[in-house]
Amino acid sequence: MNSVAAIVLAAGHSRRMGAFKPLLPFGNKTVIETCIDHLRMGGVETIVVVLGHQANLMREHLQDLSLSFALNPDPESEMSASIGCGVKQLPQETRAVLIALTDHPAVGPEVISTIINCWKAGAKLVIPEYGARGGHPVLIDLGFRDQLLQLDPEHGLRSLFDAHRAQVKRISVSSPFIARDMDTWDDYRALHEDVFGMAPPPDSASRLHPPNNATKL
Repeated sequence: MNSVAAIVLAAGHSRRMGAFKPLLPFGNKTVIETCIDHLRMGGVETIVVVLGHQANLMREHLQDLSLSFALNPDPESEMSASIGCGVKQLPQETRAVLIALTDHPAVGPEVISTIINCWKAGAKLVIPEYGARGGHPVLIDLGFRDQLLQLDPEHGLRSLFDAHRAQVKRISVSSPFIARDMDTWDDYRALHEDVFGMAPPPDSASRLHPPNNATKL
């Protein structure tokens, strides 16, 4: 489905986690690999990963997955900056984009395909919800491309959705994980246990600090 792409936001330092979230183990893969797998299984072919902190390490880890990369030179910046970097990297034929968070690896492909089908049915701005609570990923028709490139840094995507409420479609999905943040180590451990029925593997602790020879920005 070349008309729908995804931007995966993975530029931050993950300071609250105390570890680099994208490369933490999640089942038999990493968090970022699981996110990419679910997007692909949900019908997304074109995926742009926005890098920042540990960009070279991430490129190496993902080099065989046929991805595009965008670089946010300031990992401390707001999410809006990373979104803008990703939008600029999208192919011209892209008509809609999913904005996915790397710390939501438990959002399955059925959620992705449901959101895309909602857009195909005519919705321009799509927010998944579970139990009346909105979550991610969200979908934006690229008729709003200019607005995506000029998001309010303080309010981010919320400012876009608030400005076009009449065109927002909130769609119920079956996964509670759309609103399940993974900000701290306790969050990560609990999510892993809920999804896999077991704690993260013992070597997770080794991901707390990247190798000494890892190239940093």
